[in-house]
Amino acid sequence: MRRSLVLTDESARHPFRAGLPPHVRKSPPVPDPVSWAITRDDVRGFASAYFASLAAVAVLIV
Repeated sequence: MRRSLVLTDESARHPFRAGLPPHVRKSPPVPDPVSWAITRDDVRGFASAYFASLAAVAVLIV
C-alpha cells in the first residue's frame, strides 16, 4: 500500500477529515440537471389512478 509522507492534510480543517486519504475527501460529482417536464404518460397514469380510486370510493359508499 502506498502512503504519503505526511499523514494529515491541513486544508481539511478537522482532525478526523485530516486523517482521511485524499480519494475519500474529494467532493462527489455534480449530477446533471433533471428534466421535470410532465409527459403524456404521467397525465394518463394520474388520471387512471384518480378515476380508479373514485370508482372504489363510489362502490363503498353505495
